Amino acid sequence: MSDSKSKLFNDQGELVVPKPVVGRLSLYLREVQHLIRGGRETTNSNELGRLLGVTDAQVRKDLAYFGQFGHPGVGYRCQELVAAIKIIMGTNTSWNVALIGIGNLGRALLRYKGFHEQGFQIVAAFDVDDGVIGTKVEGVDVYHIQHLAKIVMQQSIRLVTIAVPSHAAQTVVDQIVEIGIEGILNFAPVTISVPSQVRVIGVDLAMELEQLAFTVVNRDSNS
Repeated sequence: MSDSKSKLFNDQGELVVPKPVVGRLSLYLREVQHLIRGGRETTNSNELGRLLGVTDAQVRKDLAYFGQFGHPGVGYRCQELVAAIKIIMGTNTSWNVALIGIGNLGRALLRYKGFHEQGFQIVAAFDVDDGVIGTKVEGVDVYHIQHLAKIVMQQSIRLVTIAVPSHAAQTVVDQIVEIGIEGILNFAPVTISVPSQVRVIGVDLAMELEQLAFTVVNRDSNS
C-alpha cells in the first residue's frame, strides 16, 4: 500500500489521481459499508458498478490507482476493501475538526451524525456572537474565534469547517491559515484565496441546485 500511495503524487507534491476517481472512492466506501450492514461479506466490480451507475471496468480502473484488490473467484472481501479505502483516504484514524460559524447551517452540521461515523469528530466550535460563546451546542463547546489558535493546539485539530457569511469568509480563512491549518471545508458561498499548501473543498448548496436544475432543464429540452 505504501508503494502505491507514493505513486499518487508527482515530484511537485501534486495529486495525480483524477478528482472524479477520488470522489468515486468515497462512494465505493459508502456502498460497501452499506453491504456490510446488510450482512454481506463479499462484493465485486459488477455489483459496485451497478450500484453507482458506472461500468465494472471503471470500478477496477479506479481501484487500480491505489494497488491490487480482490481475490480470484471471490471478488472483494467487504471488510478488507473498507479497511483499504480508509487507509487510502486517511480516515483509518480519527480526525479532530473545528467548526467556525454557529448559525443555522453550523448548527445543522453539528447535528449531523455522519461525520462521526466516518471518523471525523467536531471537537470545538467558534463564533463572535456573545449569545452562543461559552455555551454548548449539540454537546460541543463554543469559543470566541480569538481563542482559535489555542484550542486548535490543545485539541490537535487538523481540519476546519467554516459556515460563516460570505463577507466574513476570507478574514476567517486568513486566521485559519495563519495558525497552520492546511485543510478547510468551506460552506460559505464565496471563493476564497489560500496559499498553495492549503487544501480547500468548497460546498455551495445553491450552486449544486443550479447544476441540478441545469441538467433537468437540458434533459427535458432534449427529450
